[in-house]
Amino acid sequence: MDETLQGSISKFTLPDIFQLLANGRKTGTLGIQKEDDIVMVYFRQGRIVYAYGPRQNRHVGQMLRERGRLTEDQLRDAVETQSSISLSKRLGQIMIEKNYINRVDLSEVITEQIRELIYSLLDWDSGSFKFYDNQYPTREEITIDLSVENVILEGVRRLDEVNRLKDLLPDYDAPLKIEALGSDRNRDISLQTDEWNLLARIDGRKTVQQLIDESGLGEVKALEKLAALKLAGLISLQTESISERDRLDGMINRVAGLLEDYLKFRTEQTLPLRDTAGVTEGRE
Repeated sequence: MDETLQGSISKFTLPDIFQLLANGRKTGTLGIQKEDDIVMVYFRQGRIVYAYGPRQNRHVGQMLRERGRLTEDQLRDAVETQSSISLSKRLGQIMIEKNYINRVDLSEVITEQIRELIYSLLDWDSGSFKFYDNQYPTREEITIDLSVENVILEGVRRLDEVNRLKDLLPDYDAPLKIEALGSDRNRDISLQTDEWNLLARIDGRKTVQQLIDESGLGEVKALEKLAALKLAGLISLQTESISERDRLDGMINRVAGLLEDYLKFRTEQTLPLRDTAGVTEGRE
């Protein structure tokens, strides 16, 4: 991948860019700008480990207050201390040094802050991006470990605009197929029961409309699930005709790969393929 990967979000969607970096197992920083908003997303081996936006709506101190982990007086004191010594010193570190919070408290809110920021990016339909290979603007002690697929799945689950969802799957008469898992990349993916059910129905022949009708979820909900699976790179439009034999072989291979996990987790609301955690040591 070229070190100067850059372009317009109107031509390349952010989920597409995230998938490109994940498939290439890239390490570095993706800078994204929309008008005055700038966000930096850190990748390590194709996984998201940190994100920062100077104009984030919810800051660490505010989130700790909302969780009841910090009083208003403690927050005010920490902010005043930061202003008096050096703005380059993180507010969270100051609060830990004053014994107002512990490292676990800080890790939890930073994880939530990063997730919310990244989810909000998936709604951007304009702006520009540039990837800085093997570069991080800052050194972070607290990081997370998120798979691109899970970020996209959760981000699309939060989209409630029907028109945006229809833009992702504009042709209801197009058949869908399951994308093969590359041998050079492991995927840690958490699917919900409805998503598993839809995935199991995709055979390369059924159209978007047929899958919506068979799902029993209603148009909007089924469209949301299919759009999430498509953006996560798990399914795509079937553009080539396939023989009956090829179709059966594909179904057998697909079922062999999915059945064990599906039967094990089908009664749960969320079905993780692997044990996941939110901070540094964990994977999601």
